[in-house]
Amino acid sequence: MGNSSSPQTLLISMAVLATMVGSAVGGNFYQDFDLTWGGQRAKIFGGGQMLTLSLDKTSGSGFQSKKEYLFGRIDMQLKLVAGNSAGTVTAYYLSSQGPTHDEIDFEFLGNVSGDPYILHTNVFTQGKGNREQQFYLWFDPTKNFHTYSIIWKPQHITFLVDNTPIRVFNNGENRGIPFPKNQAMRIYSSLWNADDWATRGGLVKADWSKAPFTAYYRNFQVTPVSSSRSRSSGEFGNGDWQSNALDASARRRLRWVQKNFMIYNYCTDFKRFPQGLPTECK
Repeated sequence: MGNSSSPQTLLISMAVLATMVGSAVGGNFYQDFDLTWGGQRAKIFGGGQMLTLSLDKTSGSGFQSKKEYLFGRIDMQLKLVAGNSAGTVTAYYLSSQGPTHDEIDFEFLGNVSGDPYILHTNVFTQGKGNREQQFYLWFDPTKNFHTYSIIWKPQHITFLVDNTPIRVFNNGENRGIPFPKNQAMRIYSSLWNADDWATRGGLVKADWSKAPFTAYYRNFQVTPVSSSRSRSSGEFGNGDWQSNALDASARRRLRWVQKNFMIYNYCTDFKRFPQGLPTECK
């Protein structure tokens, strides 16, 4: 852009951009992330304030953070693939490397038009997962941006959707349960074809006539645990997310989600664990 823009024009442009990317000031995708696969299917624009991933019949796409993180609060706003997204998975997660990796997962399983997305969560410790909980969402995640957050602390991991806690995985090392606390993790996201399992166990395949499928990202932010206060938007009401337990309001919201929107919990799947449920479930 040349130098001919007037100050008024620049102010208007900045106002439009602020409206597009929201009021929270987060990171910059150019500075914070590398586009790792999928060629031109992964794009950063809006001065680094917006990122899109796309999937077509040839390939999906993905990105990862340049930095590794050990504890903190990770926020990202996503708008998921709209329309018939059957067979697609949008994954957004933290992971370390190696055979004994740790991982904290959000995965969004697409569905045919009109059916709800399934939000799939999991926690891996020292290479072992099998801790799935799945939820429906109480809104259409394809219409607008919503904030998906992970609070990772030495005491517990909390999954949040629009600042509402949906799942807590507590540190149970005193009961012999490994907990992710020693391996720094990068942030990853990908949009890929999983129509062999993603929608109704693979019964519903991707409709490639609807491709490309696209997911949108904005307002990435990392807040270290050492920060004294949470973001100004607040979480758990006016509580401080730095505390080591959910306050009463947050516990009520967690129970509301788990009662009304949880559709799978490994801790109640007795068929899957005939020898007894995992220790953390007891």
